[in-house]
Amino acid sequence: MKVWSIANQKGGVGKTTTALTLAGLLAKRGKRVILVDIDPHSSMGFSLGIDCDELDYSLYDLFTCPEKFTQRLTKRVIQKTQVENIDLIPSSMALATLDRELGHREGMGLILKKILHGIEDDYDYALVDCSPVLGVLMVNALACSSRIIVPVQSEYLAFKGLERMIKTLLIMQRSNSNHYNYLIVPTMFDRRTKASVQALEQMKVKFESRVWDKVIPIDTKFRDASERNIPLPQFAPRSRGVVAYGLLLDTLISQEASES
Repeated sequence: MKVWSIANQKGGVGKTTTALTLAGLLAKRGKRVILVDIDPHSSMGFSLGIDCDELDYSLYDLFTCPEKFTQRLTKRVIQKTQVENIDLIPSSMALATLDRELGHREGMGLILKKILHGIEDDYDYALVDCSPVLGVLMVNALACSSRIIVPVQSEYLAFKGLERMIKTLLIMQRSNSNHYNYLIVPTMFDRRTKASVQALEQMKVKFESRVWDKVIPIDTKFRDASERNIPLPQFAPRSRGVVAYGLLLDTLISQEASES
């Protein structure tokens, strides 16, 4: 099972949209996908029509249960969605307390890796939707990922947030000797605005080959699909947003194939 994390230390840049759309595309290609929502706001679950506040179990329970029960409990935590080939490990508001409650414990950075290891034969891909906060949850996501996708809204403030995210990756890379394969993905691009064009140019100058050579355009159908509680590929498969994410998925698969 390949594990991709969608991360950025700024909110509102398209992390959940990216995870959902890539999952929808993979599902349409016959791949089994498990979505992992590690954002306490639970946007992923609500976007799929699942009220995470009403569930008996969530990712929080997997982080706090004794390790010997993890695999058994994981089966109870996983939620079926209305989309074929897509399941969800839901979030909860309680995840916001993990740093305070458990952040000091040894081995806390590898819990998600152990959880996913227990279900790796059941899925082809795991997509982890991160919160914008650097803490034990993001550390877990980065530690278990073969690839990190960094969506960045094409505007100045989002560009500054990107600089912090890349600095975090470099610091963690030096501290634990991991090599992070990451791709910066410009999102919400509007070629009609000078701000979008300039932000994209700045990204390419500063981060060069780390920036995807295409963009995700603004597409109102993303919002419409969310209201229907399904990923955009299942709602409007020919929309420009789906076409763009399809090209991104091809790039990600090609990069992994060349590195294996």
